[in-house]
Amino acid sequence: MGSTGTVLRELRGAQKSAKGVSLYSRYVNRPAGRVLAAGAYRTGLTPNQVTLISGLFTYSAIAAVALVEPSWTLGLVVWAGLVIGFAFDSADGQLARLTGRGGPAGEWLDHVVDCGKLLLVHAAVLISFYRFGELPSDGWLLLPLGFQLAAVVTFCAGLLREHLGKAAAGQATTAPAAPVSRARAVALLPADYGVFCLVFLLLGAPGVFLAGYAALAVVHTLFLAAFLAKWFRELRALRPG
Repeated sequence: MGSTGTVLRELRGAQKSAKGVSLYSRYVNRPAGRVLAAGAYRTGLTPNQVTLISGLFTYSAIAAVALVEPSWTLGLVVWAGLVIGFAFDSADGQLARLTGRGGPAGEWLDHVVDCGKLLLVHAAVLISFYRFGELPSDGWLLLPLGFQLAAVVTFCAGLLREHLGKAAAGQATTAPAAPVSRARAVALLPADYGVFCLVFLLLGAPGVFLAGYAALAVVHTLFLAAFLAKWFRELRALRPG
């Protein structure tokens, strides 16, 4: 087992392409995940165990949103739990590529945890609104449901685009590195899960949190419409290989 520095260098060489990745994921989440993956490798953890650690941090933070009255302290704790869980979510794939221990079962587990968090985080916000919020009207309770729909459809449609595209084009499981657009990476920031996590830092000011959460819901819905149109055009242009 090499030194931590050696492991980190090997992990840098095993990164996914940065194409279609926002600045946050590229410069914050992936590097954090790389450090966690190196630590997991040194301690003998498997990629699946890292996935479960990611779920533990994420789901604990989500449960806190639903069960604890909003405050600045809660916001900081929730943000930290979600961000650490997101970094471990990056670490499991990096560790799998480093060790060659990845596979369909691990990928399936990772996607199940990811899908669960997208469903539950907005359900937790809905519960918090109902239990603790002073909303302008009951109609605002529909906001988390709409945000949940946009987030889950984006996630599922993106996965299907990736797998159906590879099947039709006869591509390998790992796509080759592609030129990265800095402008696109900046434009994708509002749709990045790591940026979404930042809104929970506003839990101490419920009105501000509501405004920020609503703004992100609108942005994610607009991104969903753009992604669906783009992915449909791309798949329609493909023919089975």
